[in-house]
Amino acid sequence: MGKKMAVKTTRKKTPTQTKASSTTIKETATIKVTNDKMSGKIMVCSGGRYESQANAQIREAIMSGWENVFGEGNVISTNIAGAAAAIEYIKPKIVFSIGSYLPESTYFGEVCQKAKEVGAITIFWATEDPYEQDANYRIIDDFDVILSCDRWGVNFYEHPHVHFLPLAACEKLHYRPLDETMEKNIDVMFCGVAFGSRKDVMRSIRPALSDLNIKIVGPGWGEFGIGFSDARIEKDQLVELYQRSKIVLNLGRSLHFENKRFIIMPSNPGPRTFEAAAAGAMQLFHEDNYAIHDFYERDELPVFSTRYDFQQLLDKYLNDPKLILDTAKKAQARTLKDHTYTKRIETVLQILKQDGFLS
Repeated sequence: MGKKMAVKTTRKKTPTQTKASSTTIKETATIKVTNDKMSGKIMVCSGGRYESQANAQIREAIMSGWENVFGEGNVISTNIAGAAAAIEYIKPKIVFSIGSYLPESTYFGEVCQKAKEVGAITIFWATEDPYEQDANYRIIDDFDVILSCDRWGVNFYEHPHVHFLPLAACEKLHYRPLDETMEKNIDVMFCGVAFGSRKDVMRSIRPALSDLNIKIVGPGWGEFGIGFSDARIEKDQLVELYQRSKIVLNLGRSLHFENKRFIIMPSNPGPRTFEAAAAGAMQLFHEDNYAIHDFYERDELPVFSTRYDFQQLLDKYLNDPKLILDTAKKAQARTLKDHTYTKRIETVLQILKQDGFLS
């Protein structure tokens, strides 16, 4: 486990479809890159002016992955408002749309129609699954290929070319060399919105945190008292907190915007897991059906499910700084090897080849 990440595929019209692995791609991807640099460009298209800052960062990270594979000059970024006109002018080989399909402002029909007119392959990477799953009817008739960031979410698209592709970390945005001389003056740290499920976990483990120097940051945490804050922090500040913390908590979320028909629960870790590991954080992961060990070994990213488990892990790691460092090193190495956006884009190329969109 952890060493190979299978890409789950659902293709109702072609049931013999085989699984693609990110570890089997390098040779074919390298061949295609040479050809595509000369024969076409990639357009990355995201939602409009209402997209969140977090989504804007994911767009930047995905752009970086495409650039690492195809070269910076061959990748163009645009938002949905100007995408159709840009396609007509640039005539890209691939139109790669990302983000949310929930807001009315993110109607991709015109974009895909223009892409088809110029012969471009259209792909949508749903980076908000499974929280908007009920609204996926808005994209299933427009795109050639759909990628879901949730493993279980692929089962809820009525489309012949649906694949699981988790989010990842970006070498340029998230990676930091581990600094063994940096003072770690925070015992336990967490950053994220205080969703109900996270509050429940925090209430359970809070007694174990009572004598520690903690920093729990994000909207909704202020009511918990000392060590908790409602503040929002920027990406660079977050990376610095990762580096200054002995242990970083990883708590999943349960939030349903348009996910009431099937109530699909998240089935794999979100991007923060990969981002924190790339930055050199030593994480304790709250396991709740996220299949974390399909991505990391147990000595790379330890898990807990009860307060007792959590206390045992605190005692084990806080009393052994070398073990903290060694664990962080292993998780970072795994991330850079298997879980970057460069690797994900290589996976996309393999998907396009096996589905017959690229020769």
